[in-house]
Amino acid sequence: MRVYLRRPHEQQKRFIESPAKRKILRAGRRGGKTTGVAVLALRKFLAGHRVLYATPTGDQLDRFWFEVKQALREPIAEGVFYKHEGKHIVELANTEQRIRAKTAWNADTLRGDYADILILDEWQLMNEEAWERVGAPMLIDNNGDAIFIYTPPSLRSRGTTKARDPRHAAKMFKRARADESGRWAAFHFSSYDNPHVSKQAIDDLALDMTSLAYRQEILAEDIDAAPGALWTRAMIEGNRVTKHPPLDRVVVGVDPPGGATECGIVAAGIAEVGGKLHGYVLSDKSLQASPDVWGRAVVTAYNATAAGRIVAEINFGGDMVQSTIATIDPDASYKAVRASRGKAVRAEPVAALYEQGRIHHVGEFPHLEDEQCMWIPGHGGSSPNRLDALVWAITDLMLGHSTWLIS
Repeated sequence: MRVYLRRPHEQQKRFIESPAKRKILRAGRRGGKTTGVAVLALRKFLAGHRVLYATPTGDQLDRFWFEVKQALREPIAEGVFYKHEGKHIVELANTEQRIRAKTAWNADTLRGDYADILILDEWQLMNEEAWERVGAPMLIDNNGDAIFIYTPPSLRSRGTTKARDPRHAAKMFKRARADESGRWAAFHFSSYDNPHVSKQAIDDLALDMTSLAYRQEILAEDIDAAPGALWTRAMIEGNRVTKHPPLDRVVVGVDPPGGATECGIVAAGIAEVGGKLHGYVLSDKSLQASPDVWGRAVVTAYNATAAGRIVAEINFGGDMVQSTIATIDPDASYKAVRASRGKAVRAEPVAALYEQGRIHHVGEFPHLEDEQCMWIPGHGGSSPNRLDALVWAITDLMLGHSTWLIS
């Protein structure tokens, strides 16, 4: 009776054989991260441990589960191990020795188990509470180990994340790399490090990708700000505040969704400081939802910030935006604006105000800030709805008399 464990490539071996209690792996697509972690999981299981593998996507789960079944096919067939296909479980009967795979986006979907070895794959897409509230306590009984795996997310994939901060995986990796206690270990390899994937095929694929996507998805680089983006992290961070002065005026900018995208909902206000107008970003309540739901979110933001006006783009929504808001609150002050030029032309003067130190974020808005620093003008891709809502709000407050924006 045989167990068919794959032989890991050199980068996988470093990760698999590390004795660290907490390990985080950043790897490119097809770099072999799921196969490698399957080898690790199988070794731990065969040594008598209880292993739980969780990932947000069914496709990723299927790949891991395929590796498990292939490796254990003979002992499963001979009845040494029991397999439950529906629950993705292989176990030794009447013991705690088990390997399980499940889909999980957040704390609630991860609940209901415990483990000696917890593996969180596609960690960049999961909510941080999956680890903080549920995952970490799962390991208490046997002082277990935790493993985090991710590929740096592109702007498009960041739109599907359930995380509070779309950069939380990158921040964990940075902390792990700085750890000197030996408790944490950080590993990085690219798609090219997998000897079982054609380098020519990767090169050919790169021709169909933007340079940014190539650096993130293939080279597995964590990038804080895209080259060519109008905003930088330093530009935002350098002007961040924890509170704002008395505001002279507040508006809620709205960029309605054009299909299956988010509705951008950003509130901002202005105050005179040192003889100049300064803008203050107060909230980002953007969400992907039906018109009734995002309409209520707009009105809630309008009331919560005591705004004087809702400013909404009508290029795609037309009268629907106004009618949606009027149905919820007929007394809400509303102004329709129409974009007559491209996003970059609209955004550049607002980015210039940031450079001048005149726009301040009151607190942190990770998803909005991610769009600002990752969107490259003229490169297409996902529509930056949060950014657009911000631009409409700041424009109405501080640049409303300019002719470059509204027809």
